[in-house]
Amino acid sequence: MPRARYKTVVDTFANDIASGALPPGTRLPTHRQLAEQQGLALVTASRVYAELEAMGLVSGETGRGTFVREIALPLTHGVDQQATAAGMLDLNFNYPALPGQAQMLRTGLRQLALSGDLEALLRYQPHAGRLHERACMARHLIDRGLAVSAEQILIVSGAQHGLAATVMALLKPGDVVAVDALTYSGFKVIAQAHRLELVPIPLSETGPDLQALETLCAKRRIKAVYAMPTLHNPMGWVLDAAWRRRLADIAQAHDLLLIEDAAYAFLAQNPPAPLQTLAPDRTVYISGFSKNVATGLRVGYIAAPLKWVASIERAIRATTWNTPGVMTALVCGWVMDGTVERLEAEKRKDAMSRNRLARKALAGLAVIGHPASYFLWLPLPEEVRADQVAVALLAQDIAVATAEPFAVGSPVPHALRLALGSLEPGALTAALHKVRQVILNFAV
Repeated sequence: MPRARYKTVVDTFANDIASGALPPGTRLPTHRQLAEQQGLALVTASRVYAELEAMGLVSGETGRGTFVREIALPLTHGVDQQATAAGMLDLNFNYPALPGQAQMLRTGLRQLALSGDLEALLRYQPHAGRLHERACMARHLIDRGLAVSAEQILIVSGAQHGLAATVMALLKPGDVVAVDALTYSGFKVIAQAHRLELVPIPLSETGPDLQALETLCAKRRIKAVYAMPTLHNPMGWVLDAAWRRRLADIAQAHDLLLIEDAAYAFLAQNPPAPLQTLAPDRTVYISGFSKNVATGLRVGYIAAPLKWVASIERAIRATTWNTPGVMTALVCGWVMDGTVERLEAEKRKDAMSRNRLARKALAGLAVIGHPASYFLWLPLPEEVRADQVAVALLAQDIAVATAEPFAVGSPVPHALRLALGSLEPGALTAALHKVRQVILNFAV
């Protein structure tokens, strides 16, 4: 059987990109130009570029054209690569820790060892957690403006597990979920694993466009909305009370499940009321203790309407059976004695200090983010490509994330998401100065 003509064209492009004959950043012919050059139908030329894009070799950008990608950069753009090479300056992930936290752990473990119910922690726990620990989490949420009962709380192995358990329990493959056009990359991974269809809510300068969401709901059977109204990741927004009320109204009108991710909410002082308080019968509120205490704890919680608790409990049973009892007991001790509240206050100050440092180091660039955030969004100048910047920084032992892992739909903006919470301040300053210089070099 003769080989399809377009396959030969695909192979030629792939070989030229691999050999460097077509270097990263090269603008390729338009679809119409390619069709004329190769004697192909226009639809076939489009198929050539679609296959090259699926192979990770090119990227199509609305209004700009099709460009050769930097193939030295992993398709994950680093955001899913937990291990950072020795000596690498990590601006991908946030591991916000304060001096003295290791000693705090030693003290907490020592106190736990002397507690009366230590033996009970060696046995299976109830899937949603022991009731007194669920009550502890409920009291913790009072400071976040939520009035929920212990029976509404389910303890999980971190906020990511909370998101996965919620999706497993309340959604099914093929369901359509509306998410912000730039959203948390971890939710995208969950959606892919559970075969959900994500549709993007366009973004304005101040937040997700709810008029566009209403239009989506009129056209599609949207099942749920995944939202981060308090310190959005990656944009850093804290959305105002009017925006939250309108989203709650839309959810009521279209019978939507609201999944409220509050992983970074502790960094925002006196934010508007959570979505859960505005639509308590249809909102699942999820957070944990990775950012406000330590990433290694892997303890989180879900606050859900009572009607969904049993379903989510079954999902916890199917995935982890229960959160490790020792870790849960340790965290509850820190909640009760005020340690968590103290750490949150100190980390807000730390994040604000790092934010000021970062904005100074990145002077002259368009920085977007909350002043108390552990990350910043950095749109790149018009002529600068994110993949090339990321590879140039890797060559200088600096790891950054591009917009691609956060983007739903197209076009994917040329931007970087910079995590500020992992390096000590001196190393962070040095790394950010290099980021700025690399961007300016490409902008020349």
